[in-house]
Amino acid sequence: MTASSLRSSRNGAVLILVLLAIWQGLYWMVGDVALRSPLQTVMVTATLLGSDMFWPHLAETATAFGVALALSVAGGLAIGFILGINRFANDVFEPMLVTAYSIPKITLYPILLLMFGLGISAKIAFGTIHGIIPVALFTISAVRNIRPVLVKSGRVMGLGPFEMVTRVLLPAAMPEIFAGLRIGFSLTLIGTLLGEMFASQRGLGFLLMNAIGLHNIDVIMALTFLLTLFAGAASILLLHLNRRLQSPA
Repeated sequence: MTASSLRSSRNGAVLILVLLAIWQGLYWMVGDVALRSPLQTVMVTATLLGSDMFWPHLAETATAFGVALALSVAGGLAIGFILGINRFANDVFEPMLVTAYSIPKITLYPILLLMFGLGISAKIAFGTIHGIIPVALFTISAVRNIRPVLVKSGRVMGLGPFEMVTRVLLPAAMPEIFAGLRIGFSLTLIGTLLGEMFASQRGLGFLLMNAIGLHNIDVIMALTFLLTLFAGAASILLLHLNRRLQSPA
């Protein structure tokens, strides 16, 4: 293990300990009215994971999130490369993307419900519209920042559009694209959960909203803990991959 890896592991351990200490301190201040202690939350989480009713909801959320993430990444990369390569199309459509990104997505949810109904399709669409735009915007920026000599070299080699993207543009732009993927991942997860919270009968978002309505602090804390662990682990993995791409071979 390198010195950098040891330093990162140490910093991560310190951060976890600090967060746990803050969590425990808040619990002592607030009490059982609104919080559970870290130990209590872990115990409730273990009980929830052992419940048969939990896994169908998890499968529903995982399916909706997985499809929405795939659509966000594929669509965002496609839009980003098309607009990044074509200056005229970029000048026309990038301001539209920026404007759409600033719109509160929750205002579009009634329209999505009318279009897709109350099933999983609406949750997938809501998750996708959260994640696709940041991936596209970061990809546009990454393609713009590619050194012109690389593009010229690809043209001299007679590469077609698909080969130019896969063999030249994508490898050169990937480190910066990963920043957009991390943001797109988080926003897609948020969008999927919001879709389940407002108009769904299945999924972790539905369980969370139901627990809020019943003031079930145990379930609220357990679900929040699980979602935080998942999002944190995924973010760390993407950050690690990004550093590997940016490090010299």
